Amino acid sequence: MTLALLVLILLLPLAGFLVLSFLQKTDRRVGTWAGPLACALTTAGLALSVLLGTQNEENRPVTLDFNWFQLGDLPVRFGFYLDSLTATMLLLVHGIALLVQVYSLGYLEKEPAKTRYFAFLQFFVAAMLLLVVTDNWLVFYIGWELVGLVSYLLIGFWYRRPGAVQAAKKAFLINRIGDVALLLGIFGIFRETGSLNFSLFTLNFSLPTSLLLFGGVIGKSAQFPLHTWLPDAMEGPTPVSALLHAATMVAAGIFLLGRVQPGLAPDALVVVAGIGAITTVLGAVYALAQTDIKKVLAYSTISQLGLMVLAMGTGARDAALFHLLTHAFFKAGLFLAVGSVIHALHHEQNMRRMGGLRHKLPLTFAGYVVCAAALAGLPLTSGFLSKDAIIAAAFGWAGAQANPLGYLVPGAALASVALTAAYLTRQGWLVFFGAYRQKAVPVEQVHEPPFSMKIPVLVLAMCSLGWVVWVNPFTPGEVPLWIEVGALLAVLGGGVGAYLNRNAEERSLATFDVFYQRFFVNTVLKVSQLSHRFDRRVVDRTVDLFGVISVVFAHVTGWVDRVLIDGVVNGIVRLAGVIGQLTRRLQGGQAQGYVVVAVLGLLLLVGWIVWV
Repeated sequence: MTLALLVLILLLPLAGFLVLSFLQKTDRRVGTWAGPLACALTTAGLALSVLLGTQNEENRPVTLDFNWFQLGDLPVRFGFYLDSLTATMLLLVHGIALLVQVYSLGYLEKEPAKTRYFAFLQFFVAAMLLLVVTDNWLVFYIGWELVGLVSYLLIGFWYRRPGAVQAAKKAFLINRIGDVALLLGIFGIFRETGSLNFSLFTLNFSLPTSLLLFGGVIGKSAQFPLHTWLPDAMEGPTPVSALLHAATMVAAGIFLLGRVQPGLAPDALVVVAGIGAITTVLGAVYALAQTDIKKVLAYSTISQLGLMVLAMGTGARDAALFHLLTHAFFKAGLFLAVGSVIHALHHEQNMRRMGGLRHKLPLTFAGYVVCAAALAGLPLTSGFLSKDAIIAAAFGWAGAQANPLGYLVPGAALASVALTAAYLTRQGWLVFFGAYRQKAVPVEQVHEPPFSMKIPVLVLAMCSLGWVVWVNPFTPGEVPLWIEVGALLAVLGGGVGAYLNRNAEERSLATFDVFYQRFFVNTVLKVSQLSHRFDRRVVDRTVDLFGVISVVFAHVTGWVDRVLIDGVVNGIVRLAGVIGQLTRRLQGGQAQGYVVVAVLGLLLLVGWIVWV
């Protein structure tokens, strides 16, 4: 029963992708029912995931596998691994994907390429599910790469826009760096365990293997220094951003880290905590400097992912996975609420051209406020529970370190909390308060989106409240009161500071793209130019010289062949002809001629004998 459910869960979105992809060029009417079909398939997958969760009442890991193929003496097996993390991710991916697709029915109502859009979304879900349920590193890597491929397709969905094309290529290429690291890490796992099966991931990996596995996380989950692709990924449709940031692409990295964290080397965990600390502060600082409404949330995602990575590095795996769950709801809700604002303002994304929208978009504003409160970590929200668990674990980890610099890690977590409240306060003020500043769209034309766009925002806002997840499914320990008070003070401090400076002009911050452009891209371009010059001036000239020498040598050998070799051969032939002509005359057929020749020959012979 369990095996059949898992197979069906995988096949449903794959079937949706294949059907929609095939029919988009053969039936023009498919665009009218592509969205409802995708929603129906995802709903069925969600129902099957709920049913699957009820099959494993003892909550024990279940492995279902069989021989796939043979490599020499090594059997490679394909199967499924079902535990509490798998079950949670199945519900999360299906739930967020369903709400995003329902939202897309209204957001992309007039989009001519709706069929291609929903086909890609179905493929996205299928790739993520394959990654989640497999028990094999090889199949995991296939799902990992497919998630990256579909992200490229969806980020560049509006491929006629140069910005979308560049963003898609940037995301694809930067992720290749992390993917190569992950592949090398998988090779390391095979070298150390002799198997590609997840059943052995509880073993302690070596430091190089641990760091390589984490390299895959850095790329996929946009961690420093490979974080620069995620803000540019906002060129895709807003519902895609919600799905990508909440339950698929970037969540895949945290899922991987959750799988391997128990086996990572201790020194590698210190690196993980350090990278997470840098990323969570860096992302929040950049979010404060943005005017694009979607890029604020993009940098926010980088910051929150950094907080999850920080938690993994400090040993708080359960708290990190809990935050992954809560973050999916309120970040998807924020993106969809922001999408409603963009939809109402005819795709305007500059927050400086908004303002006063809480009166025109009351339901969107309510959903935004609840999700923003959860992201900030205010009490009674899910973010309050998960963030405080991370901060408490970080302080506990720092206290156990011999080096007092370890307290920089929980300090970074608290700074991230304060900065999160600051950029959300700033965004909320610019978008929903103050005077209406959009001149291109009269305020009378601004209205709430259709029903299909309002419901997902409100559902996600409800799921962001604390009562929905008041019991942590990953059961971390209780949080001390002083941690809760300190985190709340950080939130209030950040929010009040941002409110007091709500009208201040944001300062432009140079991104790491500038650094990479100067020290890496420009260096590669210069090396390329030098290589081109060397090729043209040295290699090509050397080749040309050899060509000239070859031509001269060919002419010389041609002359030798024609004059000397052919001359000797032709001379011999002519000599043979002359001798032939002479001897032919001696063979005239007359006896007296033969007698004369014989006598002359005899005389010559006698003369030679006498002479000698």
